[in-house]
Amino acid sequence: MKLKQKLAISDSGFIFDPTTGESFSINQEGLTILQLLKEGKTEEEIKKIFLNEYDVDETVLDRSILDFISMLKNYNLIENGE
Repeated sequence: MKLKQKLAISDSGFIFDPTTGESFSINQEGLTILQLLKEGKTEEEIKKIFLNEYDVDETVLDRSILDFISMLKNYNLIENGE
C-alpha cells in the first residue's frame, strides 16, 4: 500500500492533497500510521509497532487500522492500484 507521493503532511497532522486541493486533519495515531506507510511498512508491521508502543486490545487495534486505511482509500490518498 502506497500513499500518494505529492501529499503534504505536517507534523501537526494536517494533510494537503495538491492534486485535488483537499485538506484533512488527523490525530497523532493517524499521523504515526501515515508516517509508517510512507516508510513502506505493511499493515501487519504497523500493528506490531502499535501493540509494542500502546496498551491496546489487538481486536480494537485491527478494526482501527482497517477503518483508517479504508478512510485513506475513500479520500483517494492511496496510489491507484492499491
